[in-house]
Amino acid sequence: MSVRIRFLGGAGTVTGSKYLVEHEDQSLLVDCGLFQGYKQLRLRNRDPLPVLPNHIGAVLLTHAHLDHSGYLPLLAREGFHGKVWVTPATRDLAAILLPDSGHIQEEDAAFANRKGFSKHAPALPLYTESDALQSLKLLRTVPMQQAFEPLRGWSARFSGAGHILGAASVLLEVGGRRILFSGDLGRPDDALMLAPEPPPAADVVVCESTYGDREHPEEDVLAELGPALQRVAARGGTAVVPVFAVGRAQALLHAIAQLKASGNLPHGLPVYLDSPMAIHSTELFARHLGEHRLSAAQCRDMEQVAHMTRSVDESKAIARQHGPKVILSASGMATGGRVLHHLVQYLGDHRNMVLLTGYQAPGTRGATLARGGTQLRIHGQDWPVRAEVVQLASASAHADASQLLGWLRSMPRAPVRVFVTHGDMEASDALRHRIEAELRWRALVPEHGSTWAA
Repeated sequence: MSVRIRFLGGAGTVTGSKYLVEHEDQSLLVDCGLFQGYKQLRLRNRDPLPVLPNHIGAVLLTHAHLDHSGYLPLLAREGFHGKVWVTPATRDLAAILLPDSGHIQEEDAAFANRKGFSKHAPALPLYTESDALQSLKLLRTVPMQQAFEPLRGWSARFSGAGHILGAASVLLEVGGRRILFSGDLGRPDDALMLAPEPPPAADVVVCESTYGDREHPEEDVLAELGPALQRVAARGGTAVVPVFAVGRAQALLHAIAQLKASGNLPHGLPVYLDSPMAIHSTELFARHLGEHRLSAAQCRDMEQVAHMTRSVDESKAIARQHGPKVILSASGMATGGRVLHHLVQYLGDHRNMVLLTGYQAPGTRGATLARGGTQLRIHGQDWPVRAEVVQLASASAHADASQLLGWLRSMPRAPVRVFVTHGDMEASDALRHRIEAELRWRALVPEHGSTWAA
């Protein structure tokens, strides 16, 4: 019987990654992500999967970002009881991200019910913090480059993908087929993370395309970030920096520590890391030395450069601190979390700045700011945007188009087919075209819900 791949997420969009692999009477999911961004995408999170959760034998997570892992608590609550295979660092990060995701969803639902701006009565979270904690019991760790058997007769192996702590590509061998899932690939020249490992030979590749139509600028993040923060500090303003709690927050803290050490930022400029999730994630770097580029001393500098605001009261107190300051707060696309309260506080003043630090998926508040929106809807109310909005082009943790192509080109032999996924349609199709034109390989952008068999 053939091996089938069903594209249940991450197809034609940069979010919700879920790839169901089926052979004979067994199946597993590679990634189990939440849809984010446009409402019509977010609504997919509440649609039942086309396969019963208790019919899925196992889950393999490439990394812990919610667009790859955030559906897991719901899958478990709905009846999945198999093992979830992850790298050790992904386990540590998932233990932070998933409960926090459930907690935020509960808070957002409660806030919507108090303010009465939800169309649902009552508004309900997709899952709870308790659901997330229960799902963590299913996680099983395996080191990079160690073969394991997620299901009887199936073989899998993780290899380093860069991007964030624990991020991996996955080689799956089943039914005589070798299927390689890239996961999210990092940059070879990333300041924090190691370069992605060269890919193994495979018959089929499922490759991400977040930056499939773009090239990163030659200047580094220090050259962009320094002048922006100098500018807002000189006018006595506040820089609100929406950050992904895992990866981007640490990259920005490391850059700010370097700028202060070199004298390119005043030592006295207050910096706040206002995200318990980001604080815990930052602490993990010291526990996973050797899995990234930072030394123990640089990890300490990264932690000490900011005031760590853990409680809600500490977060609220930031607004009472007068004078210039920098606030790093999740989430990175301003889809939820504490950063929304800071945006409400600071968006309306021209002295302030919003620093966008990476990819902003269409339909998110970050995308609205990036395209020059003059109003931002937060908690059912429109807020005027008078603050300066700056988008850093050099802060991305994703490989750009040429780097993705270089990773593919380093495969020992040409695959039979490349499926280009996890990108906006324009980015995915641009990468598909380059793969066909430059590598002479067969490439396809699959549609959501489609199936490939061989």
